[in-house]
Amino acid sequence: MVLDNLSESLKGILHKISGASYIDKDTIKEVTREIQRALLKADVNVKLVLKLTNTVQERALNEKPPAGMTGQDYIIKIIYEELLKILGTDANFDLKPQTIMLVGLYGNGKTTTTGKLARLFTKKGLSTGLIAADVHRPGAYEQLNQISKEINAGFYGEKGEKNPLKIVNNGIKQLSEYKIKIIDTSGRDSLDQELINEVREIKSKVKPDAVLFVIDATLGQQAGPQAKALNDAVSINGVIITKMDGTGKAGGALSAVADIKAPVYFIGTGEHMDDIQIFNPKKFLSRLLGMGDIDSLMEVVEETNMTEEEAEASLDKMMSGKFDLKDMYDIWEKFAKPGLLKKFFGALPLGKMPGGAKIDDSQLDQADEKLRVYRVILDSMTYYELENPDVLNAKRIKRVATGSGMGEKNVRQLLKEYNAMKKNVKAMKKNRNFKKLLKTQLKGGNFSLDDLESKI
Repeated sequence: MVLDNLSESLKGILHKISGASYIDKDTIKEVTREIQRALLKADVNVKLVLKLTNTVQERALNEKPPAGMTGQDYIIKIIYEELLKILGTDANFDLKPQTIMLVGLYGNGKTTTTGKLARLFTKKGLSTGLIAADVHRPGAYEQLNQISKEINAGFYGEKGEKNPLKIVNNGIKQLSEYKIKIIDTSGRDSLDQELINEVREIKSKVKPDAVLFVIDATLGQQAGPQAKALNDAVSINGVIITKMDGTGKAGGALSAVADIKAPVYFIGTGEHMDDIQIFNPKKFLSRLLGMGDIDSLMEVVEETNMTEEEAEASLDKMMSGKFDLKDMYDIWEKFAKPGLLKKFFGALPLGKMPGGAKIDDSQLDQADEKLRVYRVILDSMTYYELENPDVLNAKRIKRVATGSGMGEKNVRQLLKEYNAMKKNVKAMKKNRNFKKLLKTQLKGGNFSLDDLESKI
């Protein structure tokens, strides 16, 4: 998950509060110091951290919990509310026909993000065309052209043309049948006047529906000055933060861009074209604190193209704690898209599972990368072996390895991951409330995240 270290620290703090027999002044001070350390490690601005923790401490000491709520739960609620304030405006990006202009500096992932954004729109049923208006970076035209082919999006560019406004005007005409048009503009090593003038002219003449600023999460707090300078120049409508999965500074980037009052609309969470998420501060914080995200879970289920009945059957198999290799094969068939299995488990409220069960991200990454290999291995097993994995001794493993051509090491690794998955779903089996709520959602129920948090 994004911001793993911060997530683990904050979940540990909440567990400490919920497990305390009583809360006194010393406990509150200790908790606020731990929150300070966790946020500073995530590169959140010192002044902002002090303001937040002072507010948490003041509210926790002076406010009385409402009737029916324990002091421990109310302090957790206060922490949640104050953390939410530093994540920026809660706004939804309209998924409607429009022209979008992406701006940003070199190295922030703007061209790749153009493709990811197009992929997200096409998954939502909106045809998307890409316009290659970066006339300065060598290879920008070829990169966007290749991306457009990979994601089946429209493409327009004029190789060798040095006038970006001409390219954009022609591109909008040529891609007129597409509902979404995304303009990939030029970047620079810094926000110099030439770049400012170029993006200003394109915005003034083309009048895009949205100007989105693409920024690298690894910049941390340095994202703030860049966001402010570009916002002053072209009045950006929103922000996309890339590389959220690969840095401990993402907290700094999130809190820094919030200062310009332009919402973070999307975050990039990996290298694949599907690794982009619509950013919702409440959902993001709930997952960061280990509360789960039922809406994201439903989106993942939709991506598998499962019917309601298939989804419920798969859930029953996973939650039973008795599923075999054949069941796992059937589930993997549904979660064969890159990153989908990781998204599914990332949306579960495992922080509240008995015993604090946690699924290792490396297991899920390997499941994505090795899915093809594992399916070949499973195809080489007999029906009896699939239903009774325990019979797979050294002799049988050698036979399967030879038959599949994948080697004994991969066969043993598959069995190891199967056993790890089986162990983790046992924790889910014990949580009947979560299963009940999830199945209600699958059947078209109307439970909210608040319902989930209050009943698990």
